[in-house]
Amino acid sequence: MTNQTQLPSRHATLRLVPMPRDTNAAGDIFGGWIMSQVDIAGSIAASRRAKGRVVTVAVNAFHFVAPVYVNDLVSFYADVIKVGHTSLTVNVEVYVERGLRSPKPGEVVKVTEAVLTYVAVDEKRQKRPVPAE
Repeated sequence: MTNQTQLPSRHATLRLVPMPRDTNAAGDIFGGWIMSQVDIAGSIAASRRAKGRVVTVAVNAFHFVAPVYVNDLVSFYADVIKVGHTSLTVNVEVYVERGLRSPKPGEVVKVTEAVLTYVAVDEKRQKRPVPAE
């Protein structure tokens, strides 16, 4: 994985600015905060494709490439990359536009990439087929 100098041309699934409460002991944004937001972005893409509720069943891969800082604009890009009978695999790429507190304000950096698996469920939380597109 390499850092990028510009954001992807498609629309972000989710965009947030982390706050000081989201930092770890070193002052960078806590990896668990990023993981939580990745799961939210992934579930948005999976829910849209499944046309309903999904649950997270696996985090297949998670790579932290660069730190995220307070005041960075964090953009999450989620794409369904595989559809099974009841499951969906989603790739999530995370980029930041560096904020004013960083050494290079305005710089765009790819900071994280993850692959997650979701299962479509019905109102009783039972597995259900993913509808054909």
